[in-house]
Amino acid sequence: MSIDKAIKAINTNAEFTILNNDVNQITWLNGTTPISVEDINAKVAELPTEEEEATALANLKASAKAKLIAGEALTEEEA
Repeated sequence: MSIDKAIKAINTNAEFTILNNDVNQITWLNGTTPISVEDINAKVAELPTEEEEATALANLKASAKAKLIAGEALTEEEA
């Protein structure tokens, strides 16, 4: 999980720059209230990894395909 995704998960309106995906090299922009390193690290640990996200997407696609083949209705997420 990247630091920028964690920050956006905490504050969708946050404006910042980050060097080398390093939580200690964040510059907060345009009056964005800084988020503590501890809060960012906690969010990183909480959010799914890129591999977990890819697996979930693959599973969702497989489920949608199986339902289409079987003539079943898709969930909104599958559609």
